[in-house]
Amino acid sequence: MKDITLKLEVSLGPDTSELELRVGIHSGQVTAGVLRGERSRFQLFGDTMNTAARMESTSARSRIQVSQDTAECLQASGHSTWIAPRQNKILVKGKGEMQTYWLKTKAANGSKPSKSKSDMTILEETVELSEDGDHSS
Repeated sequence: MKDITLKLEVSLGPDTSELELRVGIHSGQVTAGVLRGERSRFQLFGDTMNTAARMESTSARSRIQVSQDTAECLQASGHSTWIAPRQNKILVKGKGEMQTYWLKTKAANGSKPSKSKSDMTILEETVELSEDGDHSS
């Protein structure tokens, strides 16, 4: 995570070196569209996006919190070692209590993730999604 904030420092300015990110990921269906206005932009809508926003807002600094659905996707693809259950369930507006998971990162577990190409590709895609910033609003 620190690597990402150091890269952002170049475009955001030198006073942002202490920036910490919270990331939330949820898996599910979304509706997508291009919003027209002064600047056209691609936007995602739906319950999945709202849940991802809740995962972000209840996450901890420099941590990636994933929903039960995302954890199940990771487990089904053979990556159950990438997640650790959060000790306490979280209260999510409109959904009630949810069991969530922490995505293990280099900083969180003190070691590097698996080096196999498929594992690294999936992890990089996860980080790329979190870097775009507008995925959870």
